[in-house]
Amino acid sequence: MTNDAHRHLGVLPAFPFYGGPPVSPDVTARGTIDELIRDLDREKTERALILPNYGVPDPDVAFGFNDLVVEAAARDDRIRCGLWVSAKADDRARTTKALKLAGEPGVRALKISFLLGGSIDDPGLEPIFAAAREHDLVVHVHTSPGAASDIDRVGQLVDRHGDDVKIHLVHFGGGMSGHIKLIGGRFFDWIAAGKQVYTDLSWAIGFAPRWLAQEIDHRGLGADRVLFASDEPWGDHAGELARLQAAAAGRELSDAVFRTNFNNLYA
Repeated sequence: MTNDAHRHLGVLPAFPFYGGPPVSPDVTARGTIDELIRDLDREKTERALILPNYGVPDPDVAFGFNDLVVEAAARDDRIRCGLWVSAKADDRARTTKALKLAGEPGVRALKISFLLGGSIDDPGLEPIFAAAREHDLVVHVHTSPGAASDIDRVGQLVDRHGDDVKIHLVHFGGGMSGHIKLIGGRFFDWIAAGKQVYTDLSWAIGFAPRWLAQEIDHRGLGADRVLFASDEPWGDHAGELARLQAAAAGRELSDAVFRTNFNNLYA
């Protein structure tokens, strides 16, 4: 049995990504709670954090899944959820409505991503972090190389808010440069400085889980900050699980990554 700290619920409409024809690449996306529960049962996933699916540039789509994930968390005690919110000025009313759900049972996180616009300097981030402080929620933020989601940008949120807000850096920097910057020192420097920073290794390049496990052993800190995440339907549960199991095998890190850290952060 494992815990999954990052997966999505909701089926997106087909979209002409990158100038091509309308497509639906998230082929394992689930649109109902029943389908999600069957997946958890099949995988032997003991607990999961469910987030609204997103990726098409229509804000009403991701925001529209907030009620669904809250319902999922209310229906099954194995499920916790995060709310989709946005710092963009155009999304102010939508985010205000979403934050009214922050105190609902089962809500444990607020999800932000700059893939669809916005930046770490948007004034709209302030009410999001204020709600996280008020309700003791984790701010769950996407990372990927370059532009507004690069770890050099997103990492500033840890510097600014990590003293009093828990921040989950999704995808551990999101690529080669982010992995090296974080494992090479930045991740451990934040922890040593008392920052409440967490991460998952979904999408991580092959070397990163092995190196991170080695550095955690060597430095003697960080084992309580790494969580397993499948990122279904954008990630592959079986592949993500096998890769992280191999990296953590034979280490105390294994139980922390697959069970304990989730229970401490999201249960």
